Amino acid sequence: MSEVRTIRYGGDRSQYGELHLPRRREHPGTVVIIHGGFWRARYGCDLGGPLAADLASHGFTAWNIEYRRVGNGGGWPATVDDVGAAIDHLAELDVDSSRVAAVGHSAGGHLAAWAAGRTNARVPVTAVVAQAGVLDPAAADRAGLGSGAVAAFLGGTSDEVPDRYRAADPLHALPIAAPVLCVHARADDIVPISQSEAYVAAATRAGGAAALRVVPGDHFTVIDPSDESWTLVRKALPDLCAGHLPVLAR
Repeated sequence: MSEVRTIRYGGDRSQYGELHLPRRREHPGTVVIIHGGFWRARYGCDLGGPLAADLASHGFTAWNIEYRRVGNGGGWPATVDDVGAAIDHLAELDVDSSRVAAVGHSAGGHLAAWAAGRTNARVPVTAVVAQAGVLDPAAADRAGLGSGAVAAFLGGTSDEVPDRYRAADPLHALPIAAPVLCVHARADDIVPISQSEAYVAAATRAGGAAALRVVPGDHFTVIDPSDESWTLVRKALPDLCAGHLPVLAR
């Protein structure tokens, strides 16, 4: 079994991560797991634990992070501040932070893509996997995804707080240097596949490296470590960490 260490990156009870260390490291870099749950406090990093454990069992170092969410001190900008701080904390740990892939599901997909667009980050995100990601916050708000989750996260609608939407929008950061693999089920009725389609189209137009893999299943199939949609992510990570899209995603 891999070793798991719980490590704090801040003083709040939600500012910690679970570092999964493989018995034998077979892949360079570190994979950051960012859970979803529409940025709400009732969802936690237990959602990402099985994925981190699976990665460690296949020779990856994985950092499954928790962060403040809406309802326990999070929202804008605390949530994104925490995600940035958790990733930057890798510089303090005995891990390879030269290559960092951020893998995020749903709202975590948004946070992963947002993190890759940071400027002057202490630990840059060099690759992204967005699993059913909320990648266009304004469109998600207009569609009412998560019963108003985006407005709750950003403190208003896109008409009320446009500057926050612009700062939080991964589309606004394009192009980014990191390759981005979106994995989405066409039958997803929680976050529509149009979110991934719009992001990949915009990233490609901007000259970035982005691809969409459409998979069977629903919103949660993509975070089932026994499902083929997760297997393709794990197999794609070495290429992504090397700075390019894998052949399977082209």
